[in-house]
Amino acid sequence: MDYLATPTQTNPDPANFRMQAMEQGLDREGLDADPIVQFQDWYQETLSTKIPEPNAMSLATVDAEGQPSLRTVLLKLYDAKGFVFFTNYQSTKAKQIDTNDRVCLLFPWVALARQVTILGRAERIPASESLGYFVTRSRGSRIGAWASPQSQVISSRSLLEQKVAQIKQRFSEGEIPLPDFWGGYRVIPNSIEFWQGRDNRLHDRFRYQRQTPNAPWQIERLAP
Repeated sequence: MDYLATPTQTNPDPANFRMQAMEQGLDREGLDADPIVQFQDWYQETLSTKIPEPNAMSLATVDAEGQPSLRTVLLKLYDAKGFVFFTNYQSTKAKQIDTNDRVCLLFPWVALARQVTILGRAERIPASESLGYFVTRSRGSRIGAWASPQSQVISSRSLLEQKVAQIKQRFSEGEIPLPDFWGGYRVIPNSIEFWQGRDNRLHDRFRYQRQTPNAPWQIERLAP
């Protein structure tokens, strides 16, 4: 499992980056055959800019009645197998994924005139992988994972703060273990679209698709 890389370049101005990217555009010859490598290239460029939360992505899920839900989560890990985020397994998103594992991710890098849309299936990652990430979180974040009954109705914030105090007391000595109700999901993609904004709404769009996880990726240009 690869952790997200940190920026290795001097932070360029997003407005200048946007203008250059729009002028350069996106063509088939400039794309990597592997969409994960292509994502890595774009993600590293995004990290090098000053835009906030470059790993923020919208996650769409659907419940048993077909009602979609959308929220912003953070991409924490990614590799050749897919894109990983973490959550409480009793949250709304987790319950919907357990019912319907088809999801959509969107990286809305609007300030850079770019976006990446990913369609695929979400599956829980092994507890060992979740633990590997959990121990890198700050102590406060680990306490928060234990304290928050995510997506459940609570009467007041003070109730949440009381729970935090209880968890701090419970784990006042030693390490904070991984909760059995908290962990990661990996979105295994079957479609990844790269959208590059251009003038006059004549944007460049390329979609990678494959039918099975081991099948080769097919690349198509889409009309804007």
